[in-house]
Amino acid sequence: MLLKDIRDYQILFLSLFLVLGIGTRDWTLRPDLIVVAIGTCLITQLLAERAASIWPHLKPNIQNLFAQSKNSSPKLNFDLLKPQKTNSLRSAAITALSLCLLLRAEHYTTMIVAASLAILSKFIFQIGQKHFFNPANFGIIAALILTKDAWVSPGQWGEDWWYALLFAGTGGMVLKRVGRWDTTAAFLGSYAFLEAIRNIWLGWTWDVYFHRLMSGSLLLFALFMITDPRSIPNARISRFVWAACIALLAFILRNQFFISTSIFWALFALAPSTLLFDYLWSAPRFSWSFVNGRLSFPRRQELIT
Repeated sequence: MLLKDIRDYQILFLSLFLVLGIGTRDWTLRPDLIVVAIGTCLITQLLAERAASIWPHLKPNIQNLFAQSKNSSPKLNFDLLKPQKTNSLRSAAITALSLCLLLRAEHYTTMIVAASLAILSKFIFQIGQKHFFNPANFGIIAALILTKDAWVSPGQWGEDWWYALLFAGTGGMVLKRVGRWDTTAAFLGSYAFLEAIRNIWLGWTWDVYFHRLMSGSLLLFALFMITDPRSIPNARISRFVWAACIALLAFILRNQFFISTSIFWALFALAPSTLLFDYLWSAPRFSWSFVNGRLSFPRRQELIT
């Protein structure tokens, strides 16, 4: 049912941001590219899920073929090849909307590359059924590396205070249900502290400091991207340390190497460290079913699978 899943609220909020961005910030984002991004994400998700559900059953069928071929005509068990019913189109839609909000391109092929690789990263880069790259972040970095017309404009939202209130209010609503507010707090707190030290060191006025922090893209990143519960560390202490490390790397990349998209590169570079943090501090894996109330008394195994 609509709005029974917390991801429905994410989709609603991200769609609202997209409409506001086009209507109030005069973005040059073409509607046809939005359609391409959303369509590519959804189609890739369906195809990848089908392939993933069929692949584990191919091995027993092949073994049966060899075993039966010695005595009788080999037979395939086609029931094993039926794809399992999944409910991940919401996640694909969230990835697509995130790409539309943050990534800019001139050609269809660029958006197709970003969207398809974003979804495929969930199926390719995973260990123990957990993917460690944020899909939208992976798609953005892939497009920046592999294409010539992709770019990200961190200042596209400006520094209007009401955008910050809107992002904080909607993002806080989602994070309260998901229980990942600690990641946002650790990232923004660490990043703000580092910027404050730099501001004092350089003797700048505090309006410069607040100007650097009142970025819509920074808030979107902190509230909706770095908090993806399926790809970040499971334990709370791990999330604190992990988010602080991302803030430190983003700070260095921005102020020492003058990379305006430092937050996206920092998340991409440190995403694999999620596996190390999960090894050092074990905790039950996040479950959307548990958040949405479909598991009344979840066992540890139910949360891990």
